[in-house]
Formats: sequence, structure tokens, C-alpha cells
Amino acid sequence: MIPQSFIQDLLNRVDIVEVVGNHVQLKKAGANLLGLCPFHTEKSPSFTVSPVKQFYHCFGCGRNGSAITFLMEHSGLSFVEAVEELAGSVGMTVPEDETRIPPGERAKKQAKTLALTEVMTQASRFYRQQLKKAPEAIDYLKKRGVTGEIALRFGLGYAPEARDSLKNGFEDYRASELEEAGLVIEKQGDEAFHTSSKRYDRFRDRIMFPIRNTRGQVIGFGGRILEKGEPKYLNSPETPLFQKGNELYGLFEARQAIRESGYVLVVEGYMDVVALAQLGFPQAVATLGTACTPVQVQKLMRQTDSVIFSFDGDAAGRGAARRALEASLPLVSDTKGVGFLFLPPEHDPDSYVREFGPEAFDALVKKAMPLSEFLLEEIVGDNNLNTLEGRARAQHTAKSLCASLTPSALRLQILRRLAQITQTPDGELETFLGFSKPVVQTRRIQARAPRPPVVGLERQVLRLLMMFPRFGEELSPDDIDTIKGFSPDQGELLMAILNAYGVMGEQANLAALVEHLRLDGVDCEQLVQETVGQEFEAEPALLELKGAVRQIKLRVLSSELEKLFSSSLTTEEKNRRYYELKQQQETLQKEMNAENLRQ
Repeated sequence: MIPQSFIQDLLNRVDIVEVVGNHVQLKKAGANLLGLCPFHTEKSPSFTVSPVKQFYHCFGCGRNGSAITFLMEHSGLSFVEAVEELAGSVGMTVPEDETRIPPGERAKKQAKTLALTEVMTQASRFYRQQLKKAPEAIDYLKKRGVTGEIALRFGLGYAPEARDSLKNGFEDYRASELEEAGLVIEKQGDEAFHTSSKRYDRFRDRIMFPIRNTRGQVIGFGGRILEKGEPKYLNSPETPLFQKGNELYGLFEARQAIRESGYVLVVEGYMDVVALAQLGFPQAVATLGTACTPVQVQKLMRQTDSVIFSFDGDAAGRGAARRALEASLPLVSDTKGVGFLFLPPEHDPDSYVREFGPEAFDALVKKAMPLSEFLLEEIVGDNNLNTLEGRARAQHTAKSLCASLTPSALRLQILRRLAQITQTPDGELETFLGFSKPVVQTRRIQARAPRPPVVGLERQVLRLLMMFPRFGEELSPDDIDTIKGFSPDQGELLMAILNAYGVMGEQANLAALVEHLRLDGVDCEQLVQETVGQEFEAEPALLELKGAVRQIKLRVLSSELEKLFSSSLTTEEKNRRYYELKQQQETLQKEMNAENLRQ
């Protein structure tokens, strides 16, 4: 786990204006910068970046966060990947668990990763150069309708037919990195026959499709044979850089199109992705010759709320769709949807668009079968629901599939429909499936909405502490107890902010505080929405904080005084307490009057 201290230090060194400015055109607008939001389509800019707060916020869709959050949401990186990328940009090294990886081994691992990345980059450059000299490969791509522009966009290349053509691309063909990266195969010799080992290229006479990670680095290749032969497609083997179950072909190239279209289309082959980009569907990606995995679905859901799988309508296509369904079930929610598009057996996406046109294909995408419908189809299968046995077998299938669904309104709806078709009372079905009563799961990031109006005093205290975490030092234990007593529902959030500041110290700012709270699982999104639109200088903000705390104290005192007075002050103890409270009230009022005069 990355230490909070490192994350805070990183955010203090990184300039969010530079990070966001690499992807969004920003213009000065007062103290902030303004641009078109990269997360939704808009004509008038509502996306602001604050150099002071080191925070971005869109008043149109509500997205907000630090430089780390921006890379996660814009580039589809995981938290660790975003931290690593930012750390690299400012010359910092992300610390790891010292007990797990010794420093020497960690440095060796980083050097190896860098060496393999350089080898793959050099190989990609070599294959692109070879494509220019390969008329047969160029003719093949032209026949498939691939233009030079699309070939350049995807970095397409060609691996020559010779067994060791990579000798022309590398000074040292015997380098161990070539084998570790999966570019060459080392065939061991036989000592009995006094034969030496033999090295040869893995990819020969193939169109080369570079596979990039979300940072745009080449981590593997897919190669399609030009003539007849097997295998038709050949992928890089598993390497330290490349794990097939974790990557998707074309995701790096499709990111912007995915955001603009609002969905990602998952197809089966490299050529489908390239051809669809040529035909007006640049939001397509492909799995890498294996069944879809939860890791791949999770990567896609970082990019969009809607994932559409496109498969052939034959038995093999249904089988692939079933595996994609199983991979998606743990990740779908009320706001993250999955659909299934089944094409006629004689068509793939490329051929369908060419025959019927983009509009017809787009209409099919819009009518894709929702996950809930496909799930119920798979549960029912060939079972005869008019018999007890058929309904029992359907419920048995449902038990294994539905177990992956997380508590949500969607799960509730699926279970209700399943109860209807199997003629089982809701409660009995939930018990059989091992669920307690389904509850709606609230997203941590709430529905995007305009910033709400200012509410109570305690809320204003929380906002000011979010903007200036160091103000936590200005609150005494008595202040904290008073605020918690005045508004218990806000007390938990107040303590989370104060505890975070206690960990982070003087250098804490809004961006670092929000990252800290989100990592701790604190639901602070509504407060963030309320805070980002406020602009305060530190000195007047501190005065406002102190004033709000005094007003809270005055209201608490007034409430207690009313209760005492209504009890008729029947005891000496009540009388004493009454006059103590009156004295505190007068002192606070004098302080407020003096503060007002100074202002």
C-alpha cells in the first residue's frame, strides 16, 4: 500500500494545471483556468482548474478531484498506475512494502521493466518501417479497407518472412531482453548431438498489431498471418509487461471516442477494431484471444458506464458471451451497465457495417440485449418452466450466477423477475440463493448535480475545513464537542477531516485531503461538490470559521437556557447553571460584536 505521506508529498510537487493542460485546452478565467470538460460533451466551458486548491471541478457533470483522480478518470489508469505516472513526471519513486520487496530487488525490477519497454518500442518502430517495404502486406490492408491514416494511428507494421529479420532492428540480437519480451524464441541445442542453441523470430510474415497499455507504451504484439496457415493470429506470450487477461487491444486509441459516444464496443479481433475505426466506430476494443476477464471489464468501466459486447450469433459466440456475462456480473450496478449484441452467424462487425451501413449497425448497438435479459435467458436455458423440475434446475443455475451480483436495485429487479418466472415467493428465492433482503447500494460518487445552496452553520464549518485543513488547529476540544452535539449527523465527517489533517500535517490542502478521505472510504462527495465553488482568502475564511463556531455555541447555549427556564428554575443547581450559561452567552456575544467592529 502506498503511504499517505507519499501521496500528499506527490500532490504538493505536481502542478495540476500542467497535468490537466496536457489533455485539455485551458484559458485563464480569474484565479482559475477554464476549459471544455473532457468527461462529457459541452459547447460552453464549465470545467475549472484551481492552481491554488490543486483541484479540478466541472459544474456541468460534477466530476472533480486531484491530479491523481484526473489521470484515473481521463486515462483509465488504476490508482497505483496514476500515482506511478505522476511520480515519474517529477522524479519521485513510489515506495513499496519494504518487507515484501527489498530495495535492491525493486531497483532491479524497475530496470528490467524499463529495458523491456525500450525493446518493445524499438521492435514496433522496426515493424512499421518494414511495412513500407512490404507490398503484399500493404495490399492486404488496402483490401480490408485500412487507410494509411488508420494504419498510422494504430501503429500497424509487418514482420518479414525471414527467421531472424529482427537482427536488422537490434544491434545485439542475442540480448536476453528480446527473449524475455517474447520477440524471439530460443531453441535449446542437444548436447548429445553437439548442437548449439538456435534463436529465431517469433513473428514472421505477419501483419503486426502493437498492443499498448493505458499509458500508450507498447507491451505486446498480435500478428495476423498473410497467407493461409495456423495459427491465424499469434499473440505475444505472457511477459513481465504483458498479461493477456489484463489488457485490451485498442483501448489506448479508443479512449476519447469512448467518452464522446458514451459506450465501449467489445469485439473479438484486431482487424474488427481497426476496420470499425475506419468505418466510424472508433470506440471499439478487442479481447486478446482469450475469454473476457473481470480485470478487463473493470478497465472498461473506468472509461464509461456502458459496455457493449458484440459476438457472433452461433454457439461459439453464445459461449463467449456467457463468459463475458460471468466476468461482468460482479461489476454491474445501478449506474454501470452491460449489453450484448449478437450478429447473424455470417457476419462480423466489419462485414455487417460494410453491407448494411453505419446507421444500421448503430441501431443494433442501441438495441443490444441488456445484461439482465441475457442473464435470465441463461438461467432459463432449455428448462421447461411448466414443470417443478424445470423451475428447480433454473433456480440451481441462478444460484451460481446471481451469487456474483452485488447488492443493488438492479439485483433486486432481477430477483423479482426470477421469482415470477420460477413461481417462487421473493423471500423464499432470496433465502435459497443465499441473499439477505436486497438493499440498494448507493454510489460513492453521487448523481451529478449543480452545487446546492449553503445550508447550516455546521456545514459551513466543514466546507471551510475542507478548503483549509490547517484550520483544524483553531478548534478546541470544546468547539469540536459542541459542533458534534449541535449536529451529530455531521460529527462523523468532521472527525474524519480532523483525523486526516492530524495524519497529513501542515502541508495538507484540498486535493490531498479529498484523496485521503476517498481512500479511507469516507463519503465526502456532496461536501466536495459544495466546497469547490467557494473562493476564500485564508484570513477572511478563518474569521468566518470562528464566527460560525461562535454562532453554533450561541445556539447551543440558547437551547439549554430555554430548557432550564421552562423548568421554572426550581432548584439552586438549575439557577447556578442558568447564570453560568448566561455569562458564557454574553462573553460570546461581546466577542462577536468586537469581531464585527474590526471587519
